[in-house]
Amino acid sequence: MTKKYTLFILLLFVLGVNAQSNPKSFMVKFIDQEIKIDGILNESIWETAESATDFQQYFPSDSILALQQTDIKMLYSNTTLYVGITVYTEGRDYVVPSLERDFRAGGNDNISIMFDTFNDGTNAFLFGSNPLGVRREALISGGGFDTSGFTTSWDVKWRGVSKMYDGHYITEWAIPLTSFKFNEGETKWRMNSYRFDTQTNETSTWIEIPQNQLIFNLAFMGDMIFEKPLGKSRTPLALIPYINAISAKDFENNDNLNSFNVGGDAKISVGNSLNLDLTINPDFSTVEVDNFITNLTRFEVALPERRQFFVDNNDLFASFGNSRDANPFFSRRIGIAEDIDGETIENGIIGGLRLSGKLNENWRLGLLNLQTEEDLTNEIASNNNTVFALQKKMFSRSNLSFIFVNRETFKDYDFVAEEDRYNRVVGLDYNLASADNTWVGKFFFHKSFAHDIGDDDSSGGIDLQYNSRRINFGVRGNFVGEDFRSDLGFVRRSDIVAARPFIEYNFWPKKGKLNSHGFRFSPNAIWRPNLDYQNTDYAIFTSWGAQFKEQQEISVRMFNRFTFLTDPFDPTGTDDAIELPADVGYYYTAFEAEFQSDRRKVFSYSLEPNFGDFYNGTRFSFEGDMSLRLQPKVFLSLNLNYDKITLPDPFPSADLWLVSPRVNITFNKSVFWSTLIQYSNQRDNLGFNSRLQWRFAPLSDLFIVYNDNYFVNAFAPRSRSINLKFTYWLNI
Repeated sequence: MTKKYTLFILLLFVLGVNAQSNPKSFMVKFIDQEIKIDGILNESIWETAESATDFQQYFPSDSILALQQTDIKMLYSNTTLYVGITVYTEGRDYVVPSLERDFRAGGNDNISIMFDTFNDGTNAFLFGSNPLGVRREALISGGGFDTSGFTTSWDVKWRGVSKMYDGHYITEWAIPLTSFKFNEGETKWRMNSYRFDTQTNETSTWIEIPQNQLIFNLAFMGDMIFEKPLGKSRTPLALIPYINAISAKDFENNDNLNSFNVGGDAKISVGNSLNLDLTINPDFSTVEVDNFITNLTRFEVALPERRQFFVDNNDLFASFGNSRDANPFFSRRIGIAEDIDGETIENGIIGGLRLSGKLNENWRLGLLNLQTEEDLTNEIASNNNTVFALQKKMFSRSNLSFIFVNRETFKDYDFVAEEDRYNRVVGLDYNLASADNTWVGKFFFHKSFAHDIGDDDSSGGIDLQYNSRRINFGVRGNFVGEDFRSDLGFVRRSDIVAARPFIEYNFWPKKGKLNSHGFRFSPNAIWRPNLDYQNTDYAIFTSWGAQFKEQQEISVRMFNRFTFLTDPFDPTGTDDAIELPADVGYYYTAFEAEFQSDRRKVFSYSLEPNFGDFYNGTRFSFEGDMSLRLQPKVFLSLNLNYDKITLPDPFPSADLWLVSPRVNITFNKSVFWSTLIQYSNQRDNLGFNSRLQWRFAPLSDLFIVYNDNYFVNAFAPRSRSINLKFTYWLNI
C-alpha cells in the first residue's frame, strides 16, 4: 500500500512540475507623469517604451508568425498601468457588432491582454478593446482550461480609447493598479495577448499556443518585467448604493406586488491582494432574465450565476467537486427557497460579507457569509449560509483546496424538521495542471453532515485528462452516496457510481478547406449501489467534427443509450399524462448533425437536427439560431428549439416549441436597449423582457425593465412588472 501511495505522489509531482520553457519578455518602464488617453500615442515617453511584438499565428495555422502584426507598449506610474497597442490591418473593414461593453470576442475585430499578476498560471485579469474603443474585462480562473473559468460579468473602472488609421488602429488604455491584485514588491507579471482579425481571417497571440489548447489558457504566457518593484497599493473604498422600485401584478393570484428597496454594497481592498465585499439588503432581482430551456431529462438543470456579488474569486468557492453530479456550493441556492406549495420563490437576503483573495504567493482564502430572511407565511426559515475555502498552490500550476459549507437556522420553527435545521459539507480537492497543460485533472472527496443523515454521506471522483495535438483522452469517474446532501450545492442525483472516459484523435490537413477534423468516442455508464450496482444508464457517444479554414464548423454524432427508469417519468411534461412505468429498461439510438456558419459574416446561423429512438417511441428535434448584424448599433437574433416526441398509446406525445427572438440596440457607448421574447409551450409561458440601460458614469447605471408574461394556451396575462433600478459606483 505504501508503494502505491509513493507512486501516486510521484505521478502528481512529475505532472505538476512538467515545465514549459518560454523566455519571451519585455521591460515595463516606470514614469512619474500622467499620459493623456486619446488613442494617438504622440507623447515622447512612448518612444522610450519597449515593445511586445512578433505575434504568432494561432489560426488558421499555429506554426508561423502572424501575417498582420501587433505592437504592445506598456508604462507604469505609482498608480496606473498605461498600455498603447498598435494593431496592423489590411484595411478598415472591421467587424464590430455592438457598442455595448463586455462583448464576445469571437467573430469580430478586437484585442485582449491577460495579466497573471501572481505568476501562478491559475488566475488572470483580462482587458480588451476593439477598433471603436468598446471595452471588455473578464476574470480567468482554473488556468483557462475550459470556458467555465471565463467570467465576463466582472466589472472594474478603467479608461480606453481607440482611433482608426490607414492600415492600423491604435487602442490606448489607462488601468488603475487598484484594479489588479498583486504582491507588494513584485517585479514581474506573466502576460499574454490574443487578437482576432476578421479581414485577414487570422487569430494571433504574443506567445505561441498550439491550436489544441484554448486561446486564453494561462499555461502559455511571457513575462512583463517592471523597471522597479511595485509598491503598496492604496486601499480604495468603493460604495455601490442602489434604489429599486418595482410595480408588479400577479394575475394568477390577483395580487399587487409593489415594492421599494434601498441597499448597497461596499468593496474594500485589504492590502494588495484581498477583497472584502459587504452587502446590506442586496438587490438580487437581476435586471437580466434567465434563458428558457427545454428540459427533457429527469433532473434539475444548473443555470449560470449573474449576480455581481458572487463574481470576484468565484472559483475559490464554486469549482469544487463535479459540476455535473455533485458540486458542494452553487451560489444560486442563496436567495431562493420553496414555499408551502413547493414552488420556488425569491427569499430576501438581510446582508453579508465575502473576504477573498491571496494571502501570499502560495495561499488563497475565501470566506462567505450571508443571512436570509424568514418568511412565516410561506414557512421559510431564516438561514445563515457560510462557505470557507482555503487553497494551497502546489508545483507549477496545481493546487490543493479545502472547503467547508454550512447552512443552518439558529431559530426554532415548528415547520422545520430536525433533520433540516442544518447541513454541512467538508471537502478536499486536488486540482492538477501541468505547466504546459498537457495533463489536467481533479481528485476530490466530500462528506456531508446533518441530523440522522445516514452513513452513505460522501461523494468523490477523479478526472484525469491528457491533451496533445493529435490524441486526447480522459479517465473520469465519480460517485455520490445515497445520503450525500448539500443544501447550498448542486446535486443532480444521488446513489450513483459513474464512469465517463473518452478518447479522441485529431487530424490537421496541410491542404484543402479543412483546418482540422477528428473523431471522438465516449462511453458513459452509471450504476446504482443500493440496487445491487445495477447498471441503470449508459450512453455511447461516437462523433466526427471539423473546422474549416473559413471558420465554419460541422459535426455528426451517434448516440446509443440505455435508461432503466427507477421511477415513473413523463419526458413530455404533459399535465395529468400517463407516465412511462418504473422498473423498465429502454434501449434507443439517435443521430445528430450540426453546422455553424462563419460568424464574421453580416448574417450567420447554426443548424442542429436530431432524429432517432426515444424511450419506447421516437423523437425529432431541431435547434437553430440566426443573427443579423447591422453594425455597430443593431443586432438581431433568433433562437429556435423544436422537439416532436411520439410515444405509443396510452403515453403522451408532444410538440414542444421554444422560440426566442432578441433585439439589441446600442445607441452609443452609454445607452443600450435590449428586448428578449421567449415562447415555451412546455412552460406554458410567453415572456417579454425589455431593458433600457443608461450608463451615466463608469459602472453606474439607470435601468428601466419591463416584464410581461402570458399563459400560452389561453393567452391570458400571467404576471407583469416594471422595474426602475438606479446604481451608482462611488470610489472614496
